[in-house]
Amino acid sequence: MKNISFRDDVLPLKNVLYRLALRITLSREEAEDIVQDTLLKVWNRRDDWHDIDSIEAFSLTVCRNLSLDRIKKASGQPVGTDEAAAEAEDDDPYERAAQRDRVEQVRRIVDSLPEKQRSCMQLRDFEGKSYKEIALALAMSEEQVKVNIFRARQAVKQKFDEIERYGL
Repeated sequence: MKNISFRDDVLPLKNVLYRLALRITLSREEAEDIVQDTLLKVWNRRDDWHDIDSIEAFSLTVCRNLSLDRIKKASGQPVGTDEAAAEAEDDDPYERAAQRDRVEQVRRIVDSLPEKQRSCMQLRDFEGKSYKEIALALAMSEEQVKVNIFRARQAVKQKFDEIERYGL
């Protein structure tokens, strides 16, 4: 039996939880609230921790479910994030502006994906989780995870290529 420490095992997950909530809700404020709610729910289940195989997968599942609940309750459209665009290595201001635009285009495309694809892509490509960890966290088979990631990547590539070819 593994001893789980809130400070050592759960709190370090807050950034991963935030990024997942942000990817689902598309709102920084909602994501911050969801992370707090997730940590509180995980803490309140501390008597059951010995029955949990992976506290990380459990925490991600709670976070995802809370995020989806918030979306269902929201009456309006989610507000987009204002994540900083990546800076180009080159000192050319035109190249930096073009790079920021490309990063923003990709972010908008990812944000427009269906929730399952977005969540799978976030956990795999941005968080570096294994297919097994993602499947456990999102309550789906590893095959479903792979299919969702494949479709998400294909959609991002296709939409980005269309924008690059034809403009906005």
